[in-house]
Amino acid sequence: MAGQDWTGARRAGAVMFAVNGFTMGVWAPQIPLLLPRHGIGEGVLGLLILLLGLGAVAAMLFSGRLIARFGSVAVLRLLALALVPVLPLVVFAPALWLLAPAMALMGAVVGCMDVAMNANAVEVERRLGRAIMSSCHGFWSLGGFLGGTAGSFAIAHGSAEIQALVASALVGAGVLIALPHLRGAPPHPPEPASAAGPRRGLLPRAAAVWMLGVMALASMVPEGAVLDGAALYMGRELGAGAFTAGLAFAGFSGAMAVMRFLGDGVRNRHGAAMVLRISAGAGAAGLMLAALAPLPELALAGFALAGLGIANLVPILFSAAGNMPDQPPGVAISAVTMLGYAGILIAPATIGFLAEHLGYRPTYAALALLLLAVAQQSARVAVADGPGQRPVAA
Repeated sequence: MAGQDWTGARRAGAVMFAVNGFTMGVWAPQIPLLLPRHGIGEGVLGLLILLLGLGAVAAMLFSGRLIARFGSVAVLRLLALALVPVLPLVVFAPALWLLAPAMALMGAVVGCMDVAMNANAVEVERRLGRAIMSSCHGFWSLGGFLGGTAGSFAIAHGSAEIQALVASALVGAGVLIALPHLRGAPPHPPEPASAAGPRRGLLPRAAAVWMLGVMALASMVPEGAVLDGAALYMGRELGAGAFTAGLAFAGFSGAMAVMRFLGDGVRNRHGAAMVLRISAGAGAAGLMLAALAPLPELALAGFALAGLGIANLVPILFSAAGNMPDQPPGVAISAVTMLGYAGILIAPATIGFLAEHLGYRPTYAALALLLLAVAQQSARVAVADGPGQRPVAA
């Protein structure tokens, strides 16, 4: 019975990842509609999107302590329910002064839920004795794909308001089905005021945790660079048409989603450190191929290879953070998540600056070297293979 409970918890956790990704997917086609609805320009829109990201990062700062105090299941349940209304709150905001806090709230809910569901996935991994983190992130990617596709169709054939309400209803249905099956480790008891030694702060002090965060940042900046710059690079420097240029991120994302569903099996067999080392190396090779490609077709192959490599880096780093000795999983994961997603926030401006002054080829080549640095530090994630998660083959 216990084994069935934890198998059900694994499925419920996958639903949490899927509805989180679905929400972000349906949000993406809503973004351009904010311009005419509120009479704003692209500069103000950029600030609003930045506000959403800052809301997410700020929430991640506190989420670790909430998880340590109340447990991942309680926090995840609360945030999953809070996820249901956030998109309609943004879409139906009647004025800019209400839209701004609504976007910050959406970022906070999505970001804090991100930490909680990753912390819960680590706990379920321990109980099942095998890796599940990569496929959980695969469900996030699948949810994002379905949300973006269905969301765009709904807006094209209906309206933004109907899309938001239908998406909210679907998210609510998924959440209500999954909530009873969530399982996790019990919360940590609060530390007494007279406890010896320094009290834990909002974030961990262990340097090893922050090193994992730096590795997560280095892994997510290339992902953001492909998202924001691959199509421009293909069109401007390789002369690709609009359709071919658009395939760059599509191929990258598709390869990433497939590899995330395969990643747990590979990690269970070969161990986290080896998989991260080979994956980061493959990601570096793919970006370097894209940077040096004389033809658009070779660049597409390079971006697809990069997607295969980058796919499992962040899931492994999150698992490693959640298994750090003497660290509450939620606290460690919140730090690593916060730094990692900072990479997504800083990528557009950084990549745009480098590409403008150096070109895209040197930029992607430099990012390939960044992934090689991640590969060089692969031994740090061996802790991701907890006591019950040993590779079955060398």
